[in-house]
Amino acid sequence: MGKVIGIDLGTTNSLVAWMTPSGPQIVPDEEGRGLLPSCVAFDEAGKPVVGSVARQGKAAPAERTFFSIKRFMGRGLTDFTGELQYLPYPVAGDSRSVRFPVGSRSYTPVQLSAMILATLKRRAERFLGEFILNEVVITVPAYFNDAQRQATKDAGEMAGLDVLRIINEPTAAALAYGLDQKKEGTIAVYDLGGGTFDVSILRLEGGLFQVLATAGDNQLGGDNIDDLLTALFLAEIKQHHGLDLSDDRMWIGRLRRLAEEAKKDLSTQEMVRLQVDLPEGKLWDRYVTRNDFEQLIAPLVERTLGPCAQALKDAGLSAQAMDEVVLVGGSTRIPLVKARVAQLFGRTPHDELNPDEVVALGAAVQADVLAGGTKDVLLLDVTPLSLGIETLGGVMSRLIDRNNPIPCQARETFTTAVDGQTGIEVHVLQGEREIAQDNRSLARFTLTGFPPMPAGLPKVEITFLIDANGILRVTARELRSEVEARVEVRPSYGLGEDAIEQMLEDAYAHGEDDLIRRQLIEARVEAERRFPKAEELLAEMVAVVPAAALEPMQAALESLRGVCAEQDYKAINTAIEVLEESARPLVELRVNQATQSALGNASIDELLQKVEQARRQV
Repeated sequence: MGKVIGIDLGTTNSLVAWMTPSGPQIVPDEEGRGLLPSCVAFDEAGKPVVGSVARQGKAAPAERTFFSIKRFMGRGLTDFTGELQYLPYPVAGDSRSVRFPVGSRSYTPVQLSAMILATLKRRAERFLGEFILNEVVITVPAYFNDAQRQATKDAGEMAGLDVLRIINEPTAAALAYGLDQKKEGTIAVYDLGGGTFDVSILRLEGGLFQVLATAGDNQLGGDNIDDLLTALFLAEIKQHHGLDLSDDRMWIGRLRRLAEEAKKDLSTQEMVRLQVDLPEGKLWDRYVTRNDFEQLIAPLVERTLGPCAQALKDAGLSAQAMDEVVLVGGSTRIPLVKARVAQLFGRTPHDELNPDEVVALGAAVQADVLAGGTKDVLLLDVTPLSLGIETLGGVMSRLIDRNNPIPCQARETFTTAVDGQTGIEVHVLQGEREIAQDNRSLARFTLTGFPPMPAGLPKVEITFLIDANGILRVTARELRSEVEARVEVRPSYGLGEDAIEQMLEDAYAHGEDDLIRRQLIEARVEAERRFPKAEELLAEMVAVVPAAALEPMQAALESLRGVCAEQDYKAINTAIEVLEESARPLVELRVNQATQSALGNASIDELLQKVEQARRQV
C-alpha cells in the first residue's frame, strides 16, 4: 500500500508530514522530535551523519560540517560575496556550480540535500510501517528560480523519491492554515525562514486556494542574522582581546552556533549573557540586550517590508484589506519581526500553528490531494517572474507575465528577418526588463532545417508550457514545414543572476528608460528592414523614370539613415512614414509594369474577349 508524503526541505530544519483522518501530522523521529536539522557532517571515515548530532558539532570538526545547504541549491560560487566568510566550512566551485570539499572528495548541494531527504524518508517508513514510500511533495520558496526548483527535484530523485509536485512554501502554509482554521477571505502569508523570505497574497474561498501575487528575497533569512551576530562577536574579540579569529574555521563555527543560540534566547528573554573561553587564557564575557539585538537586525527586518508592499501592489489590494496575516518560518518568532508585520498590516498576525511545521503540514495536504484523498481543495499557484524570448534588436518579448497562475501555456508566432534563413536561435529569458541583456538567461536552443524562404514568410510558433512544479518547457515549430525543436529549461545550477528582488527593483527603477530604449531599438530594426528594399526599388526604377521622379525617395532614404544614428525613436518612425509615402508612386508603377508583363501586354478588351471565348467553350 503506497502513501504520498509531504516534505519541507528547509534551510535550518527539515520535516516530513502525512495526512491522517484527523488532518496533517508531522512524522517524529525515534525520540519524538519533528525537526531534523538540515545539517550533514562527515566523520573521520568519510561517513555522512545527518541531523542533530551533526548540528551539535559532535560528529566532525567544523570544516566537515555543512549547514544552510539550501542557500546553495541551483547557484554558482560567483553568486555569493561576503557571506561566505562567516562559514566555518570550505566552499569551492565556479560560476555554474558549488561543491563542498571533504578530504579527497567533494559533494554538491544536491547530493547533501538528497542525504537529508533520504533520512526523512527512512523516518517516515519507520513511523508508517506498512506503507511503501516513494512519492512525495516537496516545498520550495516561492522565489526559487527554475535552476533551484530543478535542483530540489533532482535531490528528491537521488534520495529514491518520486517527486510528484514542487509547491511554494507560502502556498503550502496557507493550505495548512486554511484547512485548519476553516477560513475564507484574503490572507497574507509572511514567511521568513532560515535562508529565504517570501510573502504571498492568497484568496481562500470554497476550497480554492488562489495565489494573487508573490514577492520576496531568496537570499534573506535567519542566516543573515547569524552572520551579523558572528561578525559582531569577531570584531569585539579582536578589539578587546587582540585576537583575530576570522580565519579560524573552528572558532567561526563555534561563534556562529553561539550567535544562533543568542538569537533564539533573545526572542523570549530581554537579555542574555555570553561567556567564551578564548585562546591564550582570555575570557570574552558580555551581555546582549534585546534592544541591542533589534538595533542590529532592524535593517534586515525592514528589507522584508518592501516585497510585502510590492505583493500588495501586484494583487491590487491594500494592507488593511487582508482578512488574516499568517506568520511562517522560525525567524518570525523574533518579537521585532512580529511587531513590524503587525504595524504594516494593522492587525496582529496569526501564529497559532507552529511556524516551523506549517509548511510541512501544507505539503502533506497537497500530497493527500494528489493521492486522491482530499477532494475539495484546488491549489492555484503563480510564476514569480515574467518569461519570454529575445527578438530582433535584443529586446525581450514576453509570453508569460509574472504572477500568472500555473500550470499555464502561452504561444506566439514569430518570423525571420533575413531572406533565405533556414534556422533561428531561441533565447529564453526570465525577468521584467525590456532589453534582453538586462534579464536572466535561462536557455538557448536552435530550430534548424526549414526550407529557405523570403524574410517574413516563415511562421515560427513558440510555445511556453509551465507545469505544476513551475518548470518551463519551450517548443519552437515552423508551421509551413512542420520542423520542430524543444527544450526543457534545465539551466546549469547556479547560472549567474542578481537577486530576484533586485531584478524587480531594477525593472521599476528603469521602467521608463527601458521602454524608451525598446522603442528606439524597434524603430531602428524597422528602418533597417526597409533599407535594402528601398535601394532595390531605386535601382530598378532608375532606367524607367526620369531622375527627378526618384529624388523625393532618395532624399527620404538619406534622411532616414541620418535619424537612425540619433536617439529619437519618434523621429525615426516619422522618417519611415515619409520614406513609404515617397516610395508609393514608384511601387505602384512597378506593380503595373509587372502586371502588364504577366498578361503579355494585352489590353483589357482583349482579355475580356478571351475570357468570354473560354466560357463559351466550356
